[in-house]
This record gives sequence, C-alpha cells and structure tokens, in this order.
Amino acid sequence: MSTPQPGPLVRATDPAKGAGDRRVAVITHTHRPEAVRAAVQFMHGVAAQGITCVLPRADAKEMASFLAGAGLQTDLIDEAGTNGCELAVVFGGDGTILRGVEWALSVDLPILGVNLGHVGFLAEAESSQIDQVVAAVSHRSYHTESRFTARVRVLSGPGGEVLWESFAVNEASLEKASRQRMLEAVVAVNDQPLSRWSCDGILVSTPTGSTAYAFSAGGPVTWPGVDAMLIVPLSAHALFNRPVVVPADAHVHVQVVRAEQNNAVVWLDGRRSFDLAPGNVLDVTRGDHRLQLARIAPDDFTGRLVRKFGLNIQGWRGAAERRGAQAQDRAGDHEAGDHGGARDRAGARDPLETPERHGA
Repeated sequence: MSTPQPGPLVRATDPAKGAGDRRVAVITHTHRPEAVRAAVQFMHGVAAQGITCVLPRADAKEMASFLAGAGLQTDLIDEAGTNGCELAVVFGGDGTILRGVEWALSVDLPILGVNLGHVGFLAEAESSQIDQVVAAVSHRSYHTESRFTARVRVLSGPGGEVLWESFAVNEASLEKASRQRMLEAVVAVNDQPLSRWSCDGILVSTPTGSTAYAFSAGGPVTWPGVDAMLIVPLSAHALFNRPVVVPADAHVHVQVVRAEQNNAVVWLDGRRSFDLAPGNVLDVTRGDHRLQLARIAPDDFTGRLVRKFGLNIQGWRGAAERRGAQAQDRAGDHEAGDHGGARDRAGARDPLETPERHGA
C-alpha cells in the first residue's frame, strides 16, 4: 500500500506581499473553530513576512469563508512532492498531526504541531504561542528531531505473500475482530517464538508511540533516542503478560492462530486498518522513513514529559537549583558578615561591651 497523499494543494498568500520564495504547508483540524482561527492567525503572520502558505484542497474548501474574510487568496498548485515547502505546520491534536505525517513523511518534510487537542504529545506549541511560532518559522529558528517509524506488512502466512503494506509512527495495534471472542496470537522475535497470548490485542510500538496507546495499555515510557520497539499485550490471560522491549532492528511477527472465528484487524496509528484471517501474520520492522519533528522549545524530552503530563517535581534539587541556592547562601553569609563586622567595630569603641557579647 502506498503512502496516503492528501491530494492537490492550495496556496494561501497575502496579495499585498505577493508570493515569496519560501513556502510552508498548513494542515488544520477544520471542524474545530479554534484551530481554524489559530491557523488563520499564523497565516497572516507569516504572509506578512512574504512566506507563502500551502493548504490541502479539502482544508482550503472547509476554510474558504475564513480565508476570504481574512483577505487571504487561494489558488491550486499542481506541482508534486513537497510543493517547495520547507515545513508543515499543523493545527489540531495528535490525530491531525498524524494526518499531516501521512503526506510529509514520504517527502522528508519536518512537522511542527500546534496543540488544540488534549495532551498533544507530538505537538510543539500551544494555541497561546502563535506569535512565537510565527517568529520561529519566519526566522527559521527551529531545529528538527528525527524519530524512526515502523514498516508494517500483513503476510498470508510465515514467509508468505504480502497482502498489505503501510507504516506506523506510533504503533501497529492487532486487535480481536469480535467483542465476543478473545484473540489467539503467537508473537515471535527474529523468527524465534516468544509467547502465545489469549488477549484483546497486541501492540507493537515505536518509542514515539510509547506515550500514546502503549502508555494507556501500561507500556513503559521510552525516550526517543532509545533504539527499541515495544511489544505490549492488551488484557492478556497469561502469567507472562508484561510489555517486552526489543531492539529496533528486530523482526517482530504476530501470527493469528488458525482457529475458527479467530479473525483480527490491525490498526496503524488509529487511522488505517486491514483485516486479518486466521493464519495471517503481522510483520513489523524498522521503517525506511524517519519522522522529522520541528522543535522551538528549549526543553528536552524529560521537560516535555513533565510539562505535558503535569508531573510533580517538587522537592528536586538539581544542579541548577543547587547552584542558585548556594549563591543565595553566599549572599546571605556576606550580608551577615557585614552586619557582624559593624557590630564588632561598634563594640571596639564601647568600653562596656564584653567578649561574650561579641560571640567570642
């Protein structure tokens, strides 16, 4: 299966400035008015810098009245590939970002997400930071963070015909097709069988996906720089039902056991799906394409984790905090020393002052 494309794109420019040489794609959750307003505000800001914005045709159609009211004009662009864009800015939640990734991934275009959803872990900025995003894009003051993706195939059987192929940024989720029955599946790593599970499903997740579905299923949060994939069983009826961490270059097979009515469905990032029959194999390996996330905030993954989940870090005295506290202590000691010296000098002039009152 080829990488999905959002179709022809539309250009939005400020007619007073004309089209510049720089182009930025804008992808919006058009059913959220606050996302549309944020996108229009951003487009106005970058258009004032002579930057041309490019929209998917479906988005431009949904936003036509907003664009017209804002004085932004649209035309069709027929060029293929990136349309000359240097960046894609996405307004919405992680679902909207994943929609943008479906186009940007195959052309190696960085994605900068503006969160108008809930946690929005893939997003870099909040809706209150539009001016900062405009400045970062205008001055190219952002850096990119590279994440690996997974190649996902469905095979007719072990070593069999490829029935379907796609990619996953977060996870491949193999799930039971019927609510009335458990899924029976065997997991193998590098052609070595690991375990058979009777379960609701099995996730194979990238580090990026460790804060998505895998997180909700009890999997470990994995730093992006860790070269690994996660195998997470969903409600498995087994003593060994813990998440497993395997190397990123491992070959993960999940075979649907040949049994009556043991059908399954695989979902990729919750957006694309394919039905599996008994005997079919889900094949997951490291993908050829890498996700490029544009970053403007100074914090690293640890800081982002604390910020996005509102983690309690009270009581921590790290190096920076210790240096600040030590500086305050030194300032306090210096001030106390000055006062003490003044008292000493005053005492030397007072013949009634005793050594005990000097603290000797």
